[in-house]
Parts: sequence; structure tokens; C-alpha cells
Amino acid sequence: MQNVEKKSGAAIRLLGRPATRELVPAVEGQSARWHIHDFPGPYCRWNYHPEYEVHLVQRGTGRFVVGDCIDTFSAGQFTLIGSNLPHHWISDTRPGEHIADRDVVFQFHPAWIAGCQALIPELTVINPLLTRSSRGLQFDPDTSAEAAEYLLAIGATSGLERLSRIIGLFSILAAADPDRTRTLASPWAPRPSEAGSADVIDQVMTYIATSDDVSMATAAAMVGMSESTFSRYFSRTVGHSFSETVRKMRMARACQLLSNTALSVARVADRSGYKNLSNFNRQFHLVHGLTPTQFRRRAQSRWARGDSTADSASTLPAADPDDAASMD
Repeated sequence: MQNVEKKSGAAIRLLGRPATRELVPAVEGQSARWHIHDFPGPYCRWNYHPEYEVHLVQRGTGRFVVGDCIDTFSAGQFTLIGSNLPHHWISDTRPGEHIADRDVVFQFHPAWIAGCQALIPELTVINPLLTRSSRGLQFDPDTSAEAAEYLLAIGATSGLERLSRIIGLFSILAAADPDRTRTLASPWAPRPSEAGSADVIDQVMTYIATSDDVSMATAAAMVGMSESTFSRYFSRTVGHSFSETVRKMRMARACQLLSNTALSVARVADRSGYKNLSNFNRQFHLVHGLTPTQFRRRAQSRWARGDSTADSASTLPAADPDDAASMD
């Protein structure tokens, strides 16, 4: 992962730092803020804010973190982030690469929606949705596609037409099937604290992303802490131990490469930070209950059916020879 080809994009500068408080400015003549932004950019960092956030990824792939959830994203991902829930999307990019208009965001304050509900009681129908969003929600592809049209229309309209699009967006999300809506963060995910130390953990995350041999001793020395102090600090602020965070980030990368490339399992392991194929196969099977090749075939089967969310059949394909070392 030390060079661009090795890591296939600088995709993992994410997660564990205490989130920075984003100040969401009021926009004259508008009740909530809608905007599009690029990656990288000033809005692309581990942050939180009291406003709810509707978030659409328009372009690219990468990894995202919501609370203590680490996973991959691709274009079309649609999420609702609750008040003060830390979040970050990190695209797979090469040095100097710029992704224009990657994100479309709509942010609204709890006090605003509460005031609207006091005047328009029908809007209280979204309260269960807002409650569930405290852990972050990722919507199914059908809901995401429909909601994306309304979200984009909010930015292209004004006045009553804009308001109708906002209400329409709320209606679509509130009607989404909970069984097809993914809850992201765990109930015990850490909440904002020690925001001033964001750059410290950012440095550690960059180290994890760009190094072949990652050690806690090196990470601790980089930020001027003893290993024991750094270990406690990292676990407290991230919600995972240092080693678990490294493993999760590497596994997320492996899943993305298996799903979206034709690279051999050995190359996927190498690009995900595993230099020993047998260890990679064992770790992958432990996490997913599948060999890497079985995972790839299942992912490809889902795409062929046009179903990126449903679980695949319980019958597993035969193991690939590349995976055989994992079963010893």
C-alpha cells in the first residue's frame, strides 16, 4: 500500500479521530441547507453537527465511517445521518485526483423540524425515522434512486416548489421498508469529545492507509504517546481497538476489490495489507463465513440479478484453489 498502485487509491484516511464540529451556516431565504461538494474538500473530514444530514454519493467508490461502522460505498449510496453522529466518506483516489460534485447534502436542524411539526402535525410521521437515524441509516437501492431525484430537485428549485420537494423527500424516506434499511452504527458508538485532537488521529489514520507494516508502537510514537496511553485513547475515541480498526479497514478494502475488480485473491490480499495469503484467507473466512472467492461469486451473482442488498442463496460455491490455504 505504499504507492498508488499498491493501495489502489488513498482510501483509508478515515475513522478514529474525535470528530470536528462542523458549523452549518444558515442560508437566507431557505429553511435548511442544501449543497454539493467535491472530494477532497473542506467538508470532507470526520465531523459532526446537530443538524440531521441527508447524504447522496454521486460518484466514485471508497470507504465510509458512521459512528463505529466502517464499510465501503459506491455511487448511489443514500444515507440519513442523525444529529451529532460523527461521519466521513473517503474516496479511492490517486495523489492529486479530484472528484467534482461527489456529494449532495441536505442538512436541517432538529429545532426547525420540531417547529414545522408544531404547525403541521402531519410531519410527525417522520419522527420514527429521525429516531432511528441516531445510528445512521443506509437505504435500499430502490428507495435511494427515488429519494435522490427529490434531493437533487431541492437544489434546483425555490419557494413552494422547493418546500414540496423537501416534504416529498421526507415522505419517501419515512415510507422506506425498515427491513431493507440498514442501521449503521452500534448503540454504544462513541459520541463527540475532545474535538481539538482531530488532527492527531488523522495522522494515525493516514499512517495506517499508507504503510505496509503497521504497528501500534509506531503510531503511538508519531503522536507522542506511550503505547498504553495511545491504546486507551484510541479505543475510547474510536470505539474499536487499534488492531481491530486496522483489520476492519483492510477487510473493507478487500471486499471492495473482490466485488469490483478481477484481481486475483493474492493481489487483493496484497493490496489490502496482507502479505500472507493463508492469513488473509483465514481472517476473511472468520469475518464473513466465506472464502474470498465465494464472496466474489456471491457479489457477482447479486449484481447479475440487479440486487445489491439481498442475501444470496445458502448454497455456497466450491472453494477456489487460491483459497485452499485458508482451510488448513
